[in-house]
Amino acid sequence: MIKQYLQVTKPGIIFGNLISVIGGFLLAAKGSIDYTLFLTALVGVSLVVASGCVYNNFIDRDIDRKMERTKNRVLVKGLISPKVTLVYATVLGIAGFALLYFGANPLAMWLAVMGFVVYVGIYSLYMKRNSVYGTLIGSLSGAAPPVIGYCAVTNEFDAGALILLAIFSLWQMPHSYAIAIFRFKDYQAANIPVLPVVKGISVAKNHITLYILAFMIATLMLSLGGYAGYKYLVVAAAVSVWWLGMALSGYKTSNDRVWARKLFVFSIVAITALSVMMSVDFMAPASHDLLTWVR
Repeated sequence: MIKQYLQVTKPGIIFGNLISVIGGFLLAAKGSIDYTLFLTALVGVSLVVASGCVYNNFIDRDIDRKMERTKNRVLVKGLISPKVTLVYATVLGIAGFALLYFGANPLAMWLAVMGFVVYVGIYSLYMKRNSVYGTLIGSLSGAAPPVIGYCAVTNEFDAGALILLAIFSLWQMPHSYAIAIFRFKDYQAANIPVLPVVKGISVAKNHITLYILAFMIATLMLSLGGYAGYKYLVVAAAVSVWWLGMALSGYKTSNDRVWARKLFVFSIVAITALSVMMSVDFMAPASHDLLTWVR
C-alpha cells in the first residue's frame, strides 16, 4: 500500500527536481550553507512537487489509460480511490507550502505556489489537452524548483533567479519535445496536442535546435553575470555544444525515435552537470574581497 502512495508522487520527477533545488540553493549560498534551511528547502519543494504530481495523476487518469507508458499507473488500475488521492495531494501541498513559508521565507513559498498553480491549474487541467503551447507553459513550472532553492537563501528575486528561471525553462522544451517524438504514438493515441504530433517531427526538430541555442546563451549568463565561475562556464559550454550537435544530427537521422531518445537521455545528463557545477563553482561576491583588501 505504501508503495502505491509513493508511486503516485512520481519519485523520479521529485528526484530530478531535488538536483536542481540543490544547484540553485548552493549557487546562492556561496559556500556558507545553513543546513537547516537547506533541508527545509529540499523537503518543502519535494512535498510541493509530490502534491503537484499526485494532482496530475488524478487529472490525467483518463488519458493515462490510453498511453502505453502510463496505462499501469496506480489510479488507472484503481489501486487508490480518486477521493483519497485528492486528500493525499492536498495534505502534501499544504505541508510543503507551510514548510517553505515558516522554514525558509514567504518568497520561496509564493514561488512554489506559482509553480504549482501553473503546473496543476493551467497546464494539467487545460493547456496539456487543448494547446500546442502546453509544453511552453509547463516549462515555467518545471523551472520553479531551482529558483525556490536560490530564493530560499537570498530572499529576493534578483538577476540570478531570473537567469536560473530562463536556463531551466529553456531546457524543458527540447527535453519535452524529445519525449513527445519517441513516445509519438502514445501522444497520438491520447489525442494530446504536443508540437511533434500537431506540426510534425521536422518542425519539432527546428524548435529543438532553436531552444538549445537559447539555452546555451542562458547558461553562459550565469558566468557573465558574475554568479558562477569559469569551471562552470567550461562545462556549460561543452554540454550545450554537445547537445546542439546531437540535435543537428536529427536532421539526417533515419530513425527519429532512437535519435529522440538519445537526445532526451543527454538532456538529463546536461541539466545534472549544470546543477552540480553551479553548486561547486559559484562566484564569491567580489566587492567584499575588495573591501577587506582596502581595509
